Amino acid sequence: MNNKKLGYARVSMYNQDLALQLDALKIAGVKDADIYVEKISGRLSKAKRPQLDACLKKLKEGDILVVWKLDRLGRSLKDLLNIIQELEERKIRFSSLTETIDTSSPTGRLIFHVIAAFGEFERNLIKERSVAGLAAARKRGVVFGRRQKLSRKQQEKLIQFYKSGTPIKKLMDQFGISKTCLYDCLHTHNINLKKNDK
Repeated sequence: MNNKKLGYARVSMYNQDLALQLDALKIAGVKDADIYVEKISGRLSKAKRPQLDACLKKLKEGDILVVWKLDRLGRSLKDLLNIIQELEERKIRFSSLTETIDTSSPTGRLIFHVIAAFGEFERNLIKERSVAGLAAARKRGVVFGRRQKLSRKQQEKLIQFYKSGTPIKKLMDQFGISKTCLYDCLHTHNINLKKNDK
């Protein structure tokens, strides 16, 4: 199988020089015609990086994607991991020259999996902190979600009118609320809907 090396080089601004990256890619054995160049911020998703898209589409099983540095491929760890995972699923190798990562070798795969594990660990920590923060806020009495449109007094009046037979439509107009909001209010106060209002 004739495996190709494709290179991807990126700078964030139009006035930045690509020479260092291009020279490194050529020394690594990537031909001029197989280097994809982008002058665009890495903060944008890969969907907004047309040259990266074109490069990824051109890669075939067994090929190798070469970059000068990991941050040239993706600015965020999540973005980088997603791209590398896509390459792994397609059986495409990856090489980052500066960090000496090459997923075609056992050591390169190990290094990348360690980086990926730290990324997963970081995501789990963020999730745990968020859950703990929400729980602590609830204990302090913080109420999440949309604020109720009706004051306690308005809710009491609405219930009184509803019990006395005022139609749903009239209550919605009178209090300036949606049917969902009205039903939520009745449900919160354990008021069963009349048969005709269901």
